[in-house]
Amino acid sequence: MADLNTSNFSRRRFLGAASVAATTSAYWTAESYAKIVGANDRIRVGFIGAGGMGNSHLSAFINLREKNNLEAVGVADCWTTRAETGAKKIGAPNLFSDYRKLLEIKEIDYVTIATPEHRHAEMTLDALDAGKAVYCEKPLTHTASEALAVMKKQAETRLPLQVGVQGMSDDSYISARNAIDQGVIGQVVHAQIEYVRRYDVQGLFRSKPATQDDLPKPTDLDWNAWLGSAPQTPWNPHHYHEWRCYSNYSGGIATDLFIHRLTRIMKALDLLYPRRVVGMGGIWQWPDGRDLPDNFEMICEYPRGMTVYVLGTMSNRTDFDHLIRGYRGTLYFSGQGWVAKDKDGKVLAEHKKTGAEDINLHHTNLHNHLRNGEELNCPVALGAAGAITGIMANESWRTGQMMGWDSRANKIVPCHEIEHNPFPEGKPAVRGG
Repeated sequence: MADLNTSNFSRRRFLGAASVAATTSAYWTAESYAKIVGANDRIRVGFIGAGGMGNSHLSAFINLREKNNLEAVGVADCWTTRAETGAKKIGAPNLFSDYRKLLEIKEIDYVTIATPEHRHAEMTLDALDAGKAVYCEKPLTHTASEALAVMKKQAETRLPLQVGVQGMSDDSYISARNAIDQGVIGQVVHAQIEYVRRYDVQGLFRSKPATQDDLPKPTDLDWNAWLGSAPQTPWNPHHYHEWRCYSNYSGGIATDLFIHRLTRIMKALDLLYPRRVVGMGGIWQWPDGRDLPDNFEMICEYPRGMTVYVLGTMSNRTDFDHLIRGYRGTLYFSGQGWVAKDKDGKVLAEHKKTGAEDINLHHTNLHNHLRNGEELNCPVALGAAGAITGIMANESWRTGQMMGWDSRANKIVPCHEIEHNPFPEGKPAVRGG
């Protein structure tokens, strides 16, 4: 199993990465990137990955092509048939089985990366090195060291990097943050959110109909390219089609599902790295060869002095309110936006949302950023911190330890290795005379 902070892929990438300082809340008001394209110029797009989520990006391109003045340049996928199908779908003149060939095309303004998560970091780094802006699907990376390396490279190149947590294109969370900053619900002490589903007999992340054990490898699929830095293993159809079940390629529930929910709370509360995280759960429903939990939950404690609870049952879809608790009141999220109420139910403030969890809006946000510097809805700092938090939860589950974020060394460690002060301001509050 790969180390939680390092991996075999391109170790030279990580030289100096540990020196990257933890990014603060300034990422929301950071200086805009220089314009990559003119306000009315056509934006030229390349696509890495043309499978399930990759096809969603291809469909979004079709939806936005005329409205946003886009041009498809090429599609890359290590399964050549998929690259051909994807290129035909959007009318792209170039297709490749090696994504690096796509990156050689100078005319491309940005690339989408929609591959298994263990390939995200290397492809993102290569794209930035090639001078391309990037839309990388969540989670940004598979390990903490990869996240640091990507942040370092993005800071060096100053190229735009949008992380594919599409819920950030719903303005409810930045609106909630503004209200919380203004003291609407008082001092925040807790937040809760869930991602619950009830899977059929095939189980979480398994194909339906079931993938057969003896399904042959397509003759035009480069299996070694798909594996990348993951441990070399013979062709396995379950690994390819159901990669979210295996820790060599995915973080499972924590990084594939929780990232959508946790990032909402992080944005609403201006959170980045937790002080400590515990992950709990197990392979309780589908012991079918997977090595990641099929039911999971996590608790995160943040330096500001609050906790966040995330529930992920995949055997029962009964949900609970998504909310943030403060001393003066509670802020409740809904499909329409949010409402804040005091302890007696009096409405303190409310917001009707614009935007949505929508891939078209998320791409449009990147297009606007490229043209006029519009603030990215999910920039690298937020994407990296969310990924690292999920990685911490998984490591807690694997080891049976509470994990901490060492903010001086920028790495994940067992909690007992870092100093713990139960009072976020360094001393207890004075109560009474």
